[in-house]
Amino acid sequence: MKKFKYPILTLALGALALTTTSCIDEVTPTTVATEEMVNESAAMQEGLLYGINSAMIATSTDNHFRFGYSSLMHVRDVMTGDMAIDQESQYDQYWSWEQNSYNGRDYTRAGYIWSYYYTGIINAANNVVGGVNPATASEEGLGILGVGLAARALAYLDLAQMYEVKANDILPEVDGKIINAKGNDIKGLTVPIVTDEATEEQAHSNPRATREEMFAFIENDLLNAEQYITHFTTSDKTFPHLDAVYGLQARLYLWHGDYDKAYTAAVNAINNSSVVPISEERGLSKTNGFNTSSDFMWAGQFAKENRAVTSGIANWTSMMSNETTYGYAGGGACWVQIDASMYSRISETDWRKKWFKAPKGSALESQVPFIDDEWAEDMPVYSSVKFRPGQGEMQDYTVASSVAFPIMRVEEMYFIAAEAAARTQGPAAGLAALTDFMQTYRDPDYSSDASSLEDVIDEIIFQKRVELWGEGLTMFDIKRLNMPVTRGYEGSNFDPDYQYNTTTFPGWMNFVLPRSEENNNPAAADFATPDPSDKYLPWGFEEEDETRAAAPRRAGHKVLKLK
Repeated sequence: MKKFKYPILTLALGALALTTTSCIDEVTPTTVATEEMVNESAAMQEGLLYGINSAMIATSTDNHFRFGYSSLMHVRDVMTGDMAIDQESQYDQYWSWEQNSYNGRDYTRAGYIWSYYYTGIINAANNVVGGVNPATASEEGLGILGVGLAARALAYLDLAQMYEVKANDILPEVDGKIINAKGNDIKGLTVPIVTDEATEEQAHSNPRATREEMFAFIENDLLNAEQYITHFTTSDKTFPHLDAVYGLQARLYLWHGDYDKAYTAAVNAINNSSVVPISEERGLSKTNGFNTSSDFMWAGQFAKENRAVTSGIANWTSMMSNETTYGYAGGGACWVQIDASMYSRISETDWRKKWFKAPKGSALESQVPFIDDEWAEDMPVYSSVKFRPGQGEMQDYTVASSVAFPIMRVEEMYFIAAEAAARTQGPAAGLAALTDFMQTYRDPDYSSDASSLEDVIDEIIFQKRVELWGEGLTMFDIKRLNMPVTRGYEGSNFDPDYQYNTTTFPGWMNFVLPRSEENNNPAAADFATPDPSDKYLPWGFEEEDETRAAAPRRAGHKVLKLK
């Protein structure tokens, strides 16, 4: 008889496990629900379902970056060259990910990412999947099962892309292998797979899945989710629906290089979606800009009762909205900015350029719609206004931080379809698809003279990076396509300590296993990824340059006070 790790009511209220390993500890609470009980109770199944939503916004304020899925989105973004954070105050909670320091197996940050996915989304999804027997389930139960499978697929697809071991400029491949310190080939390894059926013994001897094993596992979950989720009738966007399942399939096939399937899945997502690309009016709204679930295919949602919101500062708005009088970004501790060179490449007629504060004297200086023009005077150039505080409220954090954030938007599917078309139907077809989207939804004057496959893909990915800026997805394309990151150049707005230039995708995008996983799962420990921390020097410094000592890497950070 299977016993669920957590009481149903506890899950519904959003409590999460505190372990930091993918290994499952069979702890039987005082009050438990058996598999049979859950399969016979629609209410219990629904209670398990809300555990997934709780995992999306799970907050622990011992570190202010612990506020759920949207924090992981931010982690991935600051690891790219697209997002610069003002560093003068040294309050930035994401500094180690930006600086590529203290991210190895022994540090909090490696443990947090691992723990969040496994004891958060995956655990909650496994409870749902294990709680619904498709052979005996009602139609409502089948719909709930579909949601659980989709959520599990989301988590494992994120993990696969983050932890997959790929060769780069600090981790060479020799004779088709990438050898770690234990002498083992780790090329293409992802993460251990833990399902609802895993036992403690299995979890303690659970090797890292290969790329192909992980692909097959996720694809199977998504094909089943596609079948079952059609029975899910709740319209709430904080749950995935059929369009999001197709969207996950599109992401999966893109990662795996199955471009025909990626194209089909992306088109299916568009055709089945209840939303359309955000309009200029909506996208630049001072009150509802990128903070409302109805604009997204799949959204996370913070409510005023959530600890993330009541903390005042350990939440998405605090980190991402420059237009609040509190928090990390808006409070001026770490302004969130687009990369200066990226900004310069965006066309002046593309309304998305108005998501960012324009330089003095530029054509767009007076066209960026700020909530408060006087407040905006203190914002550095290139600062973002894409993610507005709730209802345009700048001061009351219970309102301003009660917002939705995008887990998936339909716009992403247009770019996946364009790339897939370029690769399967020819560069002209891909460029035509991109041009149609851009002229219809973003820039009526858009044109590109790209003609080769390489140039067309570069243009598609650039416009995708602009579209999805701040949404935690760009890192996946950079790693997938082995794109270098350039932060060091004349006029860069990155902190001097973070101005790294790489020749391949940055080695820090190969995430490492935490010590907790290595200790509890020897089968994974022998195939660990080398720590990439401190393996790069900022632009302008030579390895022996004595001036490097004048700009030491900071070993800590300051924190703002919680409410």
